[in-house]
Amino acid sequence: MTRPAGLARLDADDVDLLRLYADGRTAPEIARRLHVSERTVRRRLRSICDVLDVGTVIEAVVLAARHDLI
Repeated sequence: MTRPAGLARLDADDVDLLRLYADGRTAPEIARRLHVSERTVRRRLRSICDVLDVGTVIEAVVLAARHDLI
């Protein structure tokens, strides 16, 4: 299985954010944990989706998991 190019463009912070989301954390929980605003969490999640060319955060999590990124 070839690895989508977008995965290589994610940095460690993006991967951590996806991992927290995959663990079932909500945006407010992630925001508190990372010491950022909820708006920042949501913006970064949308950005990750754009980079990975997927429509939802769930798709981003599944893609990252399938390629052993998280």
